Amino acid sequence: MRPQLDILLVEDNEGDVEMTRRALTTAVPPVRMTVANNGNQALECLHKEGQYEGGKTPDLILLDINMPRMDGKAFLNVVKESTEFRSIPVVMFTSSESPADIRECFERHANGYVVKPFDGTEYAKTLRQVVSFWGSTSELPS
Repeated sequence: MRPQLDILLVEDNEGDVEMTRRALTTAVPPVRMTVANNGNQALECLHKEGQYEGGKTPDLILLDINMPRMDGKAFLNVVKESTEFRSIPVVMFTSSESPADIRECFERHANGYVVKPFDGTEYAKTLRQVVSFWGSTSELPS
């Protein structure tokens, strides 16, 4: 198990960002979370530019689909086409249950697709399960 999991949350909804923060305060392994509000900011984070200068490359990316500027699918394409970043697991964490979205994200090489529960308790439980899998069960590239 990793001593800590560095997560990049790409999410434009402040309410979801706060629910995610609260849910992950008790996650195992412990989580250090960086937030980007759209795909453009997430790319700045990966390249350690602007406000993300000096940051760490994430171990895992949690990615929403519907965002302004650069949406989740476009960002997923950029990450998975990049030799520098393609090994970072990307889990779609979105409210879309659309079979077309699910298929398209896996075709673009998403590593997982999780539909956000609307219930706060289930939301937290689901997030902790994702973190437990990627941080404790799965081996991640260094």
